[in-house]
Amino acid sequence: MDERAAVESAETVRIRLAIAYDGAGFAGWSRQPGLRTVQGVLEEALAILFRRAGVAPRLTVAGRTDAGVHALGQVAHLDVPADAFDAVTRARRGDAAAGRSSDPGGVLVRRLTGILGASDADVVVSRAEPAPDGFDARFSAIWRRYEYRVADAAAIRDPLARGRTVWLPRDLDEAAMDAAARSLTGLHDFAAYCKPREEATTIRTLQDYRWSRREDGVLAAELQADAFCHSMVRALVGACVAVGEGRLDPDDPARLLAARERTSAFKVMPAKGLVLTEVGYPPDAELAARAEQTRARRELRVDGVIG
Repeated sequence: MDERAAVESAETVRIRLAIAYDGAGFAGWSRQPGLRTVQGVLEEALAILFRRAGVAPRLTVAGRTDAGVHALGQVAHLDVPADAFDAVTRARRGDAAAGRSSDPGGVLVRRLTGILGASDADVVVSRAEPAPDGFDARFSAIWRRYEYRVADAAAIRDPLARGRTVWLPRDLDEAAMDAAARSLTGLHDFAAYCKPREEATTIRTLQDYRWSRREDGVLAAELQADAFCHSMVRALVGACVAVGEGRLDPDDPARLLAARERTSAFKVMPAKGLVLTEVGYPPDAELAARAEQTRARRELRVDGVIG
C-alpha cells in the first residue's frame, strides 16, 4: 500500500493552517522541481516533523500565488492520520514548566516554527487548528482579497516598504483609477486580463475593486473575487495605472474587458506590490455544500458548458 492510500485508509484529521510569507524569495506557491516555492518549503518542514510517523503531508491551498507575490492571509489544509497528528503534537517534558500551551494546534505551530526558523523566516505558519467538517481550503472559499500598493510622485517613499510597494515617478489620478476599477466589477469573462492556461476558465466574479490614497500618500488597490486566474490581479492593476497616467481613458478598461482578448494597451504590474490579505469562507454548516458547488461549476466551465 502506497503512502497516500495508507493515509486515506486510516482515520484522518484535517488541519487548517493560517500562513503568511514574503514572496520575494519564492518562485510562487506551487511546488516546482529545482525551484524554491512556498509549498515546497512548507511540505519539506512537514515531512521532517512527521518523519517518524512515516507521513509526508501535502498541502491544499486557497490561492496559488505567483512568483514574488506576498501573503498575510493565506489558508491551506493538510490531511494526516489521527495517530500521527497525536504523536507529533503530544506535549513534551518541560512544556508545562515553560508555560507552553498543550493545545495540539499551538504545538504544531511551535514545532513547525522551529523547523522553518523562529527569528528570520520568510514564511510563517501563524495558526493551526482542526478544520470543521466539510472544509476545503480551496473549494470552500467564497472570496479571496488582495491589496496592491503604488507610490507615485505624491507619496512618501518609505524604503522599509520597498519590498511590497511599486514606485512610479509621476503623479497618478486616483479618482480616474477608482472609476475605472469599479466599472470592472461583476461576473465577466476576464480573458483580456488573464494569462491563458489550457483547460482553465477565465470567467470570474470580481466582487470589489477600488482605489484609495492612504495617509502616507501611497495608492492602494483592494480587489476581491470568488477566485482569480493567472496574473489577473496585476493586469487589472496595470490597466487602472494606465488610466491614472492618462494613457487610457477611464472607460477603456471596461471596453478591453468586453473584447475578451489579451492586449498590449497596458502593462502587467510587478509582483512585489501584491499581497493576498484574506480568504473568506461561509459558515461551518455550509462548507461542504460550497466545496461541492465550486468543484461542479469548475468542471462545467472546463468542459465548455459555461461561458
